[in-house]
Amino acid sequence: MFINREAERSHLEERYRSERAELFVLYGRRRVGKTQLLRAFCEGKPHIFFIATLSSDSDQLAEFSQEIWRFTHDSAPEGFTFPSWEAAFAALADLPGRPVVVLDEFTYLISGNKALPSILQKVWDATLRTTRLFLILCGSYIGMMERQVLGYQAPLYGRRTGNFQLLPMELPAAAAFFPAYSPIQQLEAWAVLGGMPYYLCVFSDGEDLFTNIRRRVLDGQGTLHHEPQLLLMEELREPRNYFSVLRAIAQGRTRLNEIAQGAGVGNTATTARYLDILQEMQVVRRAVPATESQPQKSNRGLYQITDAFLRFWFRYVHPHQGTLDLGLVDTVLDRYVRPTFEQYVGYAFEEAAREYVARLARAGRLALLPERIGGWWDRNEEIDVVAISDADGAVLVGECKWSANPVGTNILADLKRKAALLNAAGRWPDVSYALFAKAGFTPDLEARASLEGVLLVHVQDML
Repeated sequence: MFINREAERSHLEERYRSERAELFVLYGRRRVGKTQLLRAFCEGKPHIFFIATLSSDSDQLAEFSQEIWRFTHDSAPEGFTFPSWEAAFAALADLPGRPVVVLDEFTYLISGNKALPSILQKVWDATLRTTRLFLILCGSYIGMMERQVLGYQAPLYGRRTGNFQLLPMELPAAAAFFPAYSPIQQLEAWAVLGGMPYYLCVFSDGEDLFTNIRRRVLDGQGTLHHEPQLLLMEELREPRNYFSVLRAIAQGRTRLNEIAQGAGVGNTATTARYLDILQEMQVVRRAVPATESQPQKSNRGLYQITDAFLRFWFRYVHPHQGTLDLGLVDTVLDRYVRPTFEQYVGYAFEEAAREYVARLARAGRLALLPERIGGWWDRNEEIDVVAISDADGAVLVGECKWSANPVGTNILADLKRKAALLNAAGRWPDVSYALFAKAGFTPDLEARASLEGVLLVHVQDML
């Protein structure tokens, strides 16, 4: 199943039509769908699709050599291999036509041979850059790809002709995996799985959401039951320490000193390094109020788990692992998941609202051109959605309500009260309002919103 990714695929197609040598870099989180995108792109084109593994460097070279030979021959001689990676890369210059060569899991190749980027750079400069070769380097560990391939000091710096980072799917694309679900059910599934295509494919809209959660996540034999441990073990050298950091954040420790104390992996400097790498992987983020004009310097930052599935897993699986190991899956589902699920989805609903505002901005459908979109909080108050335009002197503030009752005028009045606190200094003369609701809005609120230009957003609008 290949859903969405039209923009990414069309970008690759445009590059392919250039007919000149291309060295393209695609990178992103594991499970985000890089391989599927590249396979879809390669359909109908002459190509070599080489997926690296953790086997020895010599074995990888031999396998790649045979792939190159089979491009122009029915089969490769037994035991055939080029004498070196330099020779193998040089052989790509002789491939006929407009060939696509994909080196998937390129970071595995680098881990087996640190000189590989330098070797490829040498061959690219000598011969490949004047051919019609379309070479794609694809890797999962974002930090390593950025340092070893994209970084200023990397051997291949300045050679690539294009690159992009493949991001998790936003809500509208994720919802397309569940056509049989209602809009509310689609958002709930996204709240559990996020935008990772692999996770979305595991669930089925032929079953209700709680059945999916029970079978695929809570059950010890479920496809996603051990996913967090597998993710960290595949990507990181010290998975236990990263696991402890994530557990501390999930337990409500959101500041650096709190996380260091709760995780027990070292002092704050050591913990900060772990957090930096988790941010590189886009598993964790440091959130600051949207009103902060220099977020990187703000001392109000709070660390949050950004990956929806990891957030779900650390809330409902990890704390009850012992009970689940005893086979008491239904007990965990009925005692812990069901009673708090609406509250859990409410948090994701706020994220969905912020993403929706960003999509409106990209489509030119907001009155302001935002520079920052996020939330706002102080010691006593918080606002779910804040979009700031310092240049326009404008701010959009929004409130999200994931409840069974329609939102009334009292919620709008409270939002205006909080907006006055946020804007006490009059920093943004132009203030607009938005409300997001699971169950819609009362007639009185709809009438007032029409008069005052308040944006009212239903769940189906966000899809």
